Amino acid sequence: MEKYIGAHVSASGGVENAPLNAHEIGATAFALFTKNQRQWKAAPLAAESIALFKERCEEFGFTPKQILPHDSYLINLGNPDVDALEKSREAFLDEMRRCEQLGLDRLNFHPGSTLKKISDEECLALIAESINLTLDKTCGVTAVIENTAGQGSNLGYTFEQIAYIIDRVEDKSRVGVCIDTCHSFAAGYDLASVGGFTETFEHFDNVIGFKYLRGMHLNDAKKELGSRVDRHDSLGKGTLGIEPFKWIMEDERFDGIPLILETPDEVLWPEEIRMLKGFVK
Repeated sequence: MEKYIGAHVSASGGVENAPLNAHEIGATAFALFTKNQRQWKAAPLAAESIALFKERCEEFGFTPKQILPHDSYLINLGNPDVDALEKSREAFLDEMRRCEQLGLDRLNFHPGSTLKKISDEECLALIAESINLTLDKTCGVTAVIENTAGQGSNLGYTFEQIAYIIDRVEDKSRVGVCIDTCHSFAAGYDLASVGGFTETFEHFDNVIGFKYLRGMHLNDAKKELGSRVDRHDSLGKGTLGIEPFKWIMEDERFDGIPLILETPDEVLWPEEIRMLKGFVK
């Protein structure tokens, strides 16, 4: 197995530009938005865009297991408001169908928020129900739950909350997890120390299981451990430091999945990718 390392690249001008942008920074993995992430509706993907996307992925050697699409930030699959929940579910289904069209096998999303109107359990149950409804209407695409920093009323900041959702998903073969290093640290998982790193991933394996890991976001953190504040930093420039990223690169448990930079300075991406590749034993 090997490490697939890349960044969340721009799909501006069409999804077909994402594999090109990834190739240009020396990436062997990439993330993208399949539509504008700050709008509810988007025009359907054009047939030529889909064909060119697939063509370029093949040309540059990107297979589905190296690509981690991300859904819109507007979607809240645990929204306590009935109409708003329906709107989120429709948008999520549209995103899953876009992945199907592009031949992609996973879609990364933030689980959802209580908006301080319902209990955590009620919200997590709604998220699971949203996933079940969507999986019923699609095929071949895995719903990949990203852990959060726990900012505001966002859920999914503990491994237990994510396990609670997975337990209620009917088709376990089509649910997965993406671990964000910054979010984990902000949520109180001490990835910066050897002991904390070891303990965190032992805990992850016990509570969720590595068999569910479908991707990672590699981000340093601007805020301190347990801050519950989601602020990414460039690798080695934040409170996590460079060591955790070395440990990830040296650990075969993180082989064969997209390892994606969402660090704030895009100019540094080629350098960060080279550095990460250099850590691989």
